[in-house]
Amino acid sequence: MKYIILGKNIEVTDGLRAAVEDKIGKLEKYFTPETEVHVTLSVEKDRQKIEVTIPVKGSIIRSEQVSNDMYVSIDLVEEIIERQLKKYKKKLTEQQQAASFFKQDYIEKDYMDDEEIKIIRTKKFDIKPMYPEDACIQMELLGHNFYVFCNAETDQVNVVYKRKGNTYGLIEPED
Repeated sequence: MKYIILGKNIEVTDGLRAAVEDKIGKLEKYFTPETEVHVTLSVEKDRQKIEVTIPVKGSIIRSEQVSNDMYVSIDLVEEIIERQLKKYKKKLTEQQQAASFFKQDYIEKDYMDDEEIKIIRTKKFDIKPMYPEDACIQMELLGHNFYVFCNAETDQVNVVYKRKGNTYGLIEPED
């Protein structure tokens, strides 16, 4: 795998680089050698954050972990990505679109579905046209962390969501 390691408010020392390459390197058994791994290490106050993004054809494998110790964050992020890979292996092989980025033995090996996805409840509701700001208010009133609505400005289905730091995000379809 090819590592692209960046630091925000932190110098990427040889020790940190080695820790990242060692821990994330455990994932090499799943990927081909030309797979790129984008790693961003950042520090804000006492929050040590690592973001790992692995772009594969048609998809992105991503995890972000925060702790008060960068080495703990690195350990956590590797575990999460490995769990994601095992969880979505079946989907990847069925679609075959992203399979070229993974080693053949990973695709052929059966992993236990320890966290199989099961939809246990379905809700139906009217999607009413509203502005994103109104959707944020509605989301807050419901006590949810996201809200699906029809954008009154674009007449398209959008999603507003709550971000860290009490800010909001808007997801819109591409034109």
